[in-house]
Amino acid sequence: MNIKEQTILISGGAGSVGAFIVQELAKEAKKIIALDKDIARLEYLKSIAANVEIYACDLSQPEEVSKVVGLVLNDHHVTILINLAGLIHSEPLVNLLNKENSHHSFQTWDATIRSNLYSTFYLSSIVAENMVKKRIKGAIINTSSVAAQGNVGQSAYAAAKAGIEAMTKVWSKELGMFKIRCACIAPGFFDTPSTRHSLNDATIEKWKKATPIGKLGELNEFLSAVKFIIENDFYNGKVLQLDGGLNI
Repeated sequence: MNIKEQTILISGGAGSVGAFIVQELAKEAKKIIALDKDIARLEYLKSIAANVEIYACDLSQPEEVSKVVGLVLNDHHVTILINLAGLIHSEPLVNLLNKENSHHSFQTWDATIRSNLYSTFYLSSIVAENMVKKRIKGAIINTSSVAAQGNVGQSAYAAAKAGIEAMTKVWSKELGMFKIRCACIAPGFFDTPSTRHSLNDATIEKWKKATPIGKLGELNEFLSAVKFIIENDFYNGKVLQLDGGLNI
């Protein structure tokens, strides 16, 4: 697919990764549509790129997704969906230091699953239905994580990302006959504000040393992976491991 001809819908468009991808793809794509609940950040993105359209949406709420995305699809001929929305959360299954409740909180489990797995499912099902009914040749790009392989202390996050990888493979088989590809990117540790916020310096250094090439990923490298999947019409049903060789 030629990026210049595409209208690309990006969830989590105001996040640290999403905002970068929105800005960079806007330089090449026909149109970018950014979804997020951070309306202030969305408005900033729209102010710096004339071909960016924005919609405020809490992607963890199915009714809101259905309503907002319905408006998007009525107004725009979406050919590519990039699912970037999500929440990183770390919490052990059992924490004996917590005297009040030592097992994993259901509330944080539910919030993590909703913001990652459910949001990807909600949005993709609506967009895929539109593509099939309108016979649009397109692509869906999901975002997993190296944590899907089982990162200690991330039961909910790992489960959500492993689920996204499974859905990617299912959808590639179901939608391929309609000329809709589905693939996934599973990043390792990237140098983003969210990484710096979630992890202390000592933990970041630990993961750098554990990565064979000895560094965090850079956002331009993630962008290259996104563009590769868009442009390669034979890439389908696979998870692109973008982790610098890290094994966890």
